[in-house]
Amino acid sequence: MSNLIFRNVRHQYDGVNSVDIEYLEVGAGKLVCLLGPSGCGKSTTLRLAAGLESPMSGEISIEGEVMANDRIFVGPEDRRVGLMFQDYALFPHLTVEDNVAFGLTQLGGKERRARARAMLETVGLAESARKYPHMLSGGEQQRVALARALAPSPRIMLMDEPFSGLDVVLRNRVRDETLTLLKEMGTTVLMVTHDPEEAMRMADEIVLMRDGRIVQQGSAGALYNRPVDAFAASFLGDVNTVTAHRNGDIFETDLGPIPVSAASNGDTVTDILVRPEAIRFLPVVNPEKPTGTVVLSRNLGAYSLVDVQFESGMRVTARVASMYQPKVGTSCSLSLNLSGVFIFPEPGNAQYVDKPISNTN
Repeated sequence: MSNLIFRNVRHQYDGVNSVDIEYLEVGAGKLVCLLGPSGCGKSTTLRLAAGLESPMSGEISIEGEVMANDRIFVGPEDRRVGLMFQDYALFPHLTVEDNVAFGLTQLGGKERRARARAMLETVGLAESARKYPHMLSGGEQQRVALARALAPSPRIMLMDEPFSGLDVVLRNRVRDETLTLLKEMGTTVLMVTHDPEEAMRMADEIVLMRDGRIVQQGSAGALYNRPVDAFAASFLGDVNTVTAHRNGDIFETDLGPIPVSAASNGDTVTDILVRPEAIRFLPVVNPEKPTGTVVLSRNLGAYSLVDVQFESGMRVTARVASMYQPKVGTSCSLSLNLSGVFIFPEPGNAQYVDKPISNTN
């Protein structure tokens, strides 16, 4: 069952397509993240789902009911969607309880108050019911906004960068608490974020967007390990760009030979993308293996980043266990895990491969 479906939806600002989505589906009970750089159309997509914008063409439906097409437009107040924005939009002159009860206009006074208190109990803020928003921490204000959005039992929750205003330590805790609560309630969620780590941390599915279009949709593992193009590979995580020379059925690189997974013609130069964690240090220097010199090493707590430079001048960054931090100037030999290596066709030239070589042995 699907809670939200976009079919051939297009939207424009000043005559330029801001959204051009052939098909987007959000399954019931799923948390789906719209991910992409600023200006890619993800917030406009959310506003279209909410009814805050009207599509130029196409159809939007929620739980099988048409919300917008060329003949129908249902306003946001009648879509039964929950909205949560990055600034929370809490009313400063209302108590926490009154903020949560604000949108429950269909209920009587006693029922509204009972529902508001029940939602505050759910998010762990029952004791703060009589406080005002300015008396709460950022994380507590976020939970009030969540309780207010969930109080009317929406068919789908729409969240636009809901954690961006929190500091790093608090953000991780609040994200995890929010995810647990939404899963316990079985809430369907469409969330906008520009942070790949946040999307991978929270989403059942990620919808990666660029220039108003969907580039790739799938699980975090699928997008990270099987990106469809160089943009997807680099947006979901760090990559090294490695120059390669075609020689028969291999690409020759400073990191060693990389098999070609499809036939092609010519001895051509191309760029290959390599995840930092795919570069592994050998325990001893082996002149028969790719060997370079450590030029930068820094410990980031959970892992270390080590920059290695080769005689050609090419420089790559490897991600290794934090306990390993070689000194600058040390020679080191490397091996390559091909599951973190991606080769894509050059724009307009598909002579190399039509998919990443992540399954190459």
